[in-house]
Amino acid sequence: MVRVSGKRGNGEGSIYPYRNGYAAYVWVTTPEGNRKRKYVYGQTRTEVHEKWLKLHNEAKKGPVATNTPALAQYLAYWLKAVVEPNLRPLTAATYETTVRLYIVPFLGSKRLDRLTVQDMRGWLNKLADSCQCCAQGKDDKRPEERRRCCAKGKCCRQTLSKRSVNDARTILRSALTNAMVEERISKNVAQLVKVQRARSKRPDPWSVEEACTFLENAQIWRDNLYGAYVLILVLGLRKGEVLGLTWSDVNLDTGELHIRHQLQRVRRRLLHTDTAKTEASEAVLPLPDICLTALRLRQKEQQAAKERAKDLWTESDLVFTTRYGTPVEPRNFNREFNRRSDRADVRRIRVHDTRHTCASLLAALDVHPRIAMQILRHSEIAVTMEVYTHVPSAETRRALRKLGKALGGGSKQKKEKKGKRKQQEGAEEPSDKDGRQES
Repeated sequence: MVRVSGKRGNGEGSIYPYRNGYAAYVWVTTPEGNRKRKYVYGQTRTEVHEKWLKLHNEAKKGPVATNTPALAQYLAYWLKAVVEPNLRPLTAATYETTVRLYIVPFLGSKRLDRLTVQDMRGWLNKLADSCQCCAQGKDDKRPEERRRCCAKGKCCRQTLSKRSVNDARTILRSALTNAMVEERISKNVAQLVKVQRARSKRPDPWSVEEACTFLENAQIWRDNLYGAYVLILVLGLRKGEVLGLTWSDVNLDTGELHIRHQLQRVRRRLLHTDTAKTEASEAVLPLPDICLTALRLRQKEQQAAKERAKDLWTESDLVFTTRYGTPVEPRNFNREFNRRSDRADVRRIRVHDTRHTCASLLAALDVHPRIAMQILRHSEIAVTMEVYTHVPSAETRRALRKLGKALGGGSKQKKEKKGKRKQQEGAEEPSDKDGRQES
């Protein structure tokens, strides 16, 4: 008969009975460099022994955190210490909104080191199927007489798009990657989950004729934002870039425009930032004739508005302002853009889709993709090719002049050249009084 030894295994002295089960500890080095005990618990000795061995292996590989926060706590730290100092204000605000609405309500109570792939999959499925009107209480927040769906028991099924669900997963993956760098967790479970790529909706931009109709209508009615419409259609400027444009960024003598600023509403504050969206966006663009004409007209209109407003005028260097000199609200710009589209009897499109209109115009005029990439200030040629290294500035100028003529900006210059050509022909071939050429 073989007797079973009552001795503990090698190193099992730290496993001991605890409450209704067992507990064990391992001496580990924390990320701060301190030596501390980390405990594991379980119902049986075998279960605790497996956890203990796993913890031993982790301690041999590197530092181990002894106090692991819940996911909600860690995300709050990550947003404040990592995201806000390193990302642009609007991007940081988008991350905060996604974390607050789509991640914390579902996974916030989970411990950071106990997240599993199953947790990720269940969260993504639930997020895609949840009505956000119900989850956020949108209808409940309305006055009782204006409630129309979920608060009355009629769910409107306001679910997230596949793109939004994937974006939430991307943000969580970024946070967990940072936790791995800080050696708080050993693997990124969000990265292990495979998701179906969202199919991007191809915009339906205006044609050349629709763009011309829109600009002609704005010009006829002397729209205060006519110059802004010209810049977003001809140069493909983003809404924030055109609203943040200053007169110091414009050189009407040399016909150049610098992209240095953006105007954005972030967390109920209107921010005039000193940087464009990307490094490629911080470009010097040549101004075609239609843009020069529109900016000179805008300069005169702004001076006239300043004289009318008198003491109510707010001094600023912004090109596009209200009648009192204050910045144009981005949402108000959207509303005015839609109103002008209706008055011009053209299809409503998003302001951002005018960049695709510009790209379509450039493509229709057989402009080389690399030149279009510089005009549109894309950081990658693949982005340009989807909607449609360095090129000499002369080629860019010719492309923009060509585009300006297509929109009617070069008609005056064309007439002047035609008149000069006739004068030259008349000087070269003088005729006598009878209309016959002199011999």
